[in-house]
Amino acid sequence: MWGLRTLLSHYGMSFAVQETSEVFGNVTGGGKQGLDYGGLTQMVLQLDTQRAFRWYGGTFNASALWIHGMNLSADNLLTLQTASGIEADSSLRLWELWYQQKFLEEDRLDIKIGQQSLDQEFMVSNNALYFVNTMFGWPMLPSADLPGGGPAYPLSALGLRVRARPVDPLNLLLGVFNGSPVLNNRGDPQQQNPSGTSFALNGGALAILELQYSYPALGSMVYPGESQPLAKLYRIGVWYDTEAFADQRFDNTGLSLANPASTGIPQTHHGDYSIYAVADQMVWRSEADPNRTVSVFGRVMGTPEGDRNLIDFSLNAGFVIRDPFPYRTADTFGFGLGYAHVSSRAAALDHDVFTYTGAFTPVRRSETYLEATYQYQVTPWWQLQPDIQYVINPGAGIANPNAPTERVKNELVLGIRTTMLF
Repeated sequence: MWGLRTLLSHYGMSFAVQETSEVFGNVTGGGKQGLDYGGLTQMVLQLDTQRAFRWYGGTFNASALWIHGMNLSADNLLTLQTASGIEADSSLRLWELWYQQKFLEEDRLDIKIGQQSLDQEFMVSNNALYFVNTMFGWPMLPSADLPGGGPAYPLSALGLRVRARPVDPLNLLLGVFNGSPVLNNRGDPQQQNPSGTSFALNGGALAILELQYSYPALGSMVYPGESQPLAKLYRIGVWYDTEAFADQRFDNTGLSLANPASTGIPQTHHGDYSIYAVADQMVWRSEADPNRTVSVFGRVMGTPEGDRNLIDFSLNAGFVIRDPFPYRTADTFGFGLGYAHVSSRAAALDHDVFTYTGAFTPVRRSETYLEATYQYQVTPWWQLQPDIQYVINPGAGIANPNAPTERVKNELVLGIRTTMLF
């Protein structure tokens, strides 16, 4: 980059830019058919305190996002589980701004403080990240239920994260963050904080705890004549948010929100929580080509608090094949699915709307999508990714705004993504 990286390296800093561009379109179903372009430029600046100041174990990180293009899911698909993980409102915004410090022998403890995006560490399936659909990253349940969709791309929240490794196979992550990534939970959260610099500290708190088990453990050795072990990483976790949450059906007098006599002000519930589990498991490795592997993954998340949540259960699962063809060691093929279930309380409101208005109001139940994707590594810095998705019961069965007496029909979504690292 015209000598910039070399200059920064003299001061212990590194700088990276990644451009992701894509064209996706639905050829069937949706509110309408068509193509949309989407783009994301990510910029990350990091400072290593060991190289800069001879202070061991410190890292300062600042990142920004330039989001450009259109939003296919909002424009055409009308889905709950959005088709692309880079879809967001067009903006130039700060993303993360934090400092991390390592402690203890073998770096068994580290603490991170500052503006953080939880989808970079919590609830993550490493194998799921090869896919395009948003919900293979940050899950559907917190996207729908947490204030502002939670502190995840393109949003973040101020907080503290502690990671401890008491024994080599186990990691314990604990985080406490502002209860919402924005100052005002009304309206579009991205518009409430369009630059990413509101640094909200009002309201409640979001606490999250995650236990991770990995095999082989850090520092494990493979001796001559032994086969490499089949790697696995399991996570279980829970989050709790102390913010106020609106009832999905009833107003503050106990009437249905669909009742003409309703105040239109939902009942308020204090706090919300969910539990989750994530598994990444390699199941096969070629003896002839150790780079060729097959791995499976799964993630489930649920909450019993159906009165205050649109989604009470979500699931992601699939498999990935690395080095799928001879001489394509950096390529990856994957097939996966996502499922989201609408809570009975939210579904009951749909029934109430029909009862009081007589208008065609489908009762929302669930939404499922399937995705097949292939990452083709053109060069070490350039990747192409053709992708196909099929959405069943889009929006969990909502009415089509362009054909109000019909549900949104199932959708076939085709597209290609290109990623370049500068």
